[in-house]
Amino acid sequence: MKYWSKLLLLIIITIFFSGCMRAVPKASVNSPQSFSPVVAADMNFMDDLDPASLELAIEHSINYYENAGRDKVYRIADRLISAKQLKETLIAFRAILRKTDNNADLGKKIAAEFNVYNIASKGNSNNALFTGYYEPLLEGSLKRTEKYKYPLYRVPPDLIKKENNIGRMKDDKFIPYYSRHEIDVDGVLQGKNLELLWVADPVELFSLHIQGSGKIKLEDGTLLTVGFAQTNGRPFRSITKFMLDSGKITNSEASYRHLFLKGKSEQEIYDTLSHNERYTFFRFLDKEPVGSLGEPVTPGRSIATDTDFFPEGALAFIRLRKPVFDTEGNVKERVNFSRFVLNQDKGSAIEGPGRVDLFCGFGEKAEYTAGTLKEKGELYLLLKK
Repeated sequence: MKYWSKLLLLIIITIFFSGCMRAVPKASVNSPQSFSPVVAADMNFMDDLDPASLELAIEHSINYYENAGRDKVYRIADRLISAKQLKETLIAFRAILRKTDNNADLGKKIAAEFNVYNIASKGNSNNALFTGYYEPLLEGSLKRTEKYKYPLYRVPPDLIKKENNIGRMKDDKFIPYYSRHEIDVDGVLQGKNLELLWVADPVELFSLHIQGSGKIKLEDGTLLTVGFAQTNGRPFRSITKFMLDSGKITNSEASYRHLFLKGKSEQEIYDTLSHNERYTFFRFLDKEPVGSLGEPVTPGRSIATDTDFFPEGALAFIRLRKPVFDTEGNVKERVNFSRFVLNQDKGSAIEGPGRVDLFCGFGEKAEYTAGTLKEKGELYLLLKK
């Protein structure tokens, strides 16, 4: 009898604790070693942009924490941090912004109320690698013409997502979805009424695939916004690296790689672009482009990171150099800058801690900035004490 009583007690305890374990939200898989505490009092929190854009970006992250991201939990250093705590960080920071008139006072209040962590690239104790992305503007048409003949496709109905894999069914087998070459050159999606619209330039279209969203200007002046809907699940491969390795461009030409392809034959263009098998499918947007949080991204204020290492929606501070251009669009110098940003996006090429893609905005200047931005800099996370 005594044996059965002990056994019953053991079963009850096991059930109780297993239920508790199921109730604990799964944390992000980031590494505690990627966060290094720093002394905030020693930092200068100078911001080179307007406060209004920062408040707008903060609002988007707060909205994410109140809705789609409300149950998320992240590991930051040796702590598990909930979406509620990250939201409280943003609310506290916004209150400080509204009450503080100068940079010195802002620094004192941040040091008093926030923990600050440095996030660095692998093998580099202080630096992060920064690049930029932008929202391209393309000429297009809702009808195929001789000028506008390169299609943007919506998500095909035969594309299937199984857990983390994307593919299609063939002969009752799940196989990879069509590659870029099969879609663009072999035309496997033609005649299936999947075209959203057509554009005039295949190289500009490829840039749109990489950026993930953009605007299409129709012949009557109408601007349509398109955004990421899905990919074909194929691996992302850098066209810049391919062109460098094959001797098509030099290091000094890497930032202007798309200009090399202008005027080339379609075969040469597609031979190069097909190296990147990943293909993007689009949808029309009725508002500005959104990031991976499902919230709009703010020019200069939104960054993309690897969310396995950096919490979604979180407040960050960055320091690096930015290009300054002459009237011809050439970089005449690079100047230091710093600002507060929000982690509101992710990208297939943005992997590991200390890897950052800065959203540079819309238009020609944004394109130049994004195309020439490749800098070592500093990335910090702010967290309310």
